[in-house]
Amino acid sequence: MSSELEDVIVNQDSYGIRLTDTADGRNSASMLISKMYAWRGYAGTHHLGDDPNRITLTATDKGDVVGTLTLGIDSPIGLMADQVFKDELDAHRERGARLCEFTKLAFDPAVRSKISLANLFHLAVIYARDLHHCTDIVIEVNPRHRRFYQSMLGFEREGEMKTNPRVNAPAYLLRVGLDYATEQIRQHGGTFSTNTTERSFYPYFFSPREEAGIINRLLRIDEQAVA
Repeated sequence: MSSELEDVIVNQDSYGIRLTDTADGRNSASMLISKMYAWRGYAGTHHLGDDPNRITLTATDKGDVVGTLTLGIDSPIGLMADQVFKDELDAHRERGARLCEFTKLAFDPAVRSKISLANLFHLAVIYARDLHHCTDIVIEVNPRHRRFYQSMLGFEREGEMKTNPRVNAPAYLLRVGLDYATEQIRQHGGTFSTNTTERSFYPYFFSPREEAGIINRLLRIDEQAVA
């Protein structure tokens, strides 16, 4: 991919979201991940490498990285979640699913913006669905975070709780179909100012009109990178 993809994808005042495609960008994201994981008491190293099957998105505020999420696309070498949940993932591969995973999510607690977090999630959905044609998102989560993903984003539990050796902590595997996420975005995206319910996180996602503009821009960038 071209380094042009380092351009800001979303730019609102001093806040932006960018696709991290440089060593400096990955290092900034890695530092935030390590900081937040250490604060939570998780073990392990959390360096972001240059992997063509992994896409790292970062949220910045006045130039500082305040949030990051990595999207992993399934490939012959598998996903990170295969280390613990290979049987569960293989069951979906056998039915023809094209899987992707959200990993290395970290957000600076000083930036408590639901919109910022939703922007990261939504852009990862767009990359997974529109650029890589995935059908399902999976994520390994600590038990204390499971309720948010299930009740607010529609993820479902896959199998039983296991120990994730990468962070030496218990984890559940959760999954959501991108067809479900797409429908929720169509119905609720961009309605947070008028939608008073707290039973869904989708009102904080981009509106369908905003989503269409982002998709068109990313597809043009992708075409230029291939050309």
